Amino acid sequence: MRISRLGLGVFSLLIFLLCCNCFIGAYCSKSEEAYVTLLYGDEFLLGVRVLGKSIRDTGSTKDMVVLVSDGVSQYAKQLLQADGWIVEKISLLANPNQVRPKRFWGVYTKLKVFNMTTYKKVVYLDADTIVVKSIEDLFKCGKFCANLKHSERLNSGVMVVEPSEKVFNDMMSKVTTLPSYTGGDQGFLNSYYVGFANAHVYEPNLPPDVLNSRKVPEMERLSTLYNADVGLYMLANKWMVDEKELRVIHYTLGPLKPWDWWTSWLLKPVDVWQNVRVQLQESLPGTGGGKNSRDELLVKFLYLLPLLLIAFCYYRSFLQTQSLWHHIRQLYYTVRGGVLAYASVPPSAISSSQQLKVPAYLGAISVCACFAAALVSIGLPLLIIPRQVMPWTGLLLMYEWTFTLFFLLFGSYLHLVYQWGRVAANQPGKSPAHPVSLDYEPGKGHQRQQSCCDNAAWYYGLGMAFLAITAPALPGIFGVTSLFLRLGLMVVGGLILVSFMTYASEHLSIRSFARGYEERNTPRSRSVCFLC
Repeated sequence: MRISRLGLGVFSLLIFLLCCNCFIGAYCSKSEEAYVTLLYGDEFLLGVRVLGKSIRDTGSTKDMVVLVSDGVSQYAKQLLQADGWIVEKISLLANPNQVRPKRFWGVYTKLKVFNMTTYKKVVYLDADTIVVKSIEDLFKCGKFCANLKHSERLNSGVMVVEPSEKVFNDMMSKVTTLPSYTGGDQGFLNSYYVGFANAHVYEPNLPPDVLNSRKVPEMERLSTLYNADVGLYMLANKWMVDEKELRVIHYTLGPLKPWDWWTSWLLKPVDVWQNVRVQLQESLPGTGGGKNSRDELLVKFLYLLPLLLIAFCYYRSFLQTQSLWHHIRQLYYTVRGGVLAYASVPPSAISSSQQLKVPAYLGAISVCACFAAALVSIGLPLLIIPRQVMPWTGLLLMYEWTFTLFFLLFGSYLHLVYQWGRVAANQPGKSPAHPVSLDYEPGKGHQRQQSCCDNAAWYYGLGMAFLAITAPALPGIFGVTSLFLRLGLMVVGGLILVSFMTYASEHLSIRSFARGYEERNTPRSRSVCFLC
């Protein structure tokens, strides 16, 4: 009986150890081949997430490894692990080139891919690439494979590498001696793999018996299908290969990365990237669809702040004088009238004993002030709006902040011009014998009720807003997808907007000066319109 109990205990222990071994083996097992990318900082984090999602969408179960440097936050590492990436921390390799772009300070670290000897073969993909069709066949490529572009030079954004400690050590011994035409890893690899331009093109559809019987090539060139440069698409407004067979899209344009919200409005291929982005799972709380909890909080704040600013100005310059209902009624009568109150100051509005003298340089100053306000109104939103928000979110925030800032800034300038007119009118010897109000209409014998808002200012303000919205929207209205044609239409719309702003700014400033000149002895009624 004791022996049977002992045997049962030993049997149970063996079963337990076997289960543990299977669990540990399943947890620690690695495939012999892997997809690899690099991450130097959190800026490209969203790109890596979308890349991983695109790889898994093709049905691949191979390891996905991301090599991260010290610049990557702990949160980013946790998020990538939750997405299914194997995170491996590495130290950066110093760039030995003194003459190089500033952003290339750590790109030689990419050479560490050649030392990933725990895998038989790896496919390296830059973080600004996306897989649109299975690329499992790349693992059958030679010892080193890449795509040719830019005057018969290889591009290191997509590479197939057979890791070798010997090759890696050889590279390390030559990094200070071999030239780099780019000042980075790509130029070095072009110097290291001499004759790559003459290598045979990789043929993924060769029969297995042919592949097994031939010697593994040292180098093979990849088709453009495996590294479709969005810059080439930009030139021809189409892919140079069969779009249905496209495997990898590479967003190579420096300032036009696919995660920047404004890029979607310029480059059509970014739609492919955005479609994958919105499908990202919520691996960690608040990360679904590529969202960032910190950015989401900032976006809500940015949405509310302009509204609060407008409400504050509205209260201070509008409700402190008369009731809201009174101003609504005045605005209704103004709109119902449907005529421009006065496009300019009529000569009869000034006393015969006095001629209104507008400073000769007022128009030029006003035009400069208008465009300075426009530049600030455009530049500040670009600085404060998170770059990686969704395209529509970024566009709406851009318009909200631009319009709010412009009307506040230029409206403040017009108020200064108005005060200037009052000061000029109150100078000694400038008082007219019979002052006449600007609200007096010659020939009608009565005073027009002063509206809460000048119709002219409304027309100019709405006109500028309409043109500001229409100019960027022209490519979409006409269905233009080519980048250069899109930019051309935007420039045309921008020129029209500039012309209108030039006329409007000069006209509104003269009107403000004239009103201040006439209302020198009367308190000015406040208005909700920033341009009045």
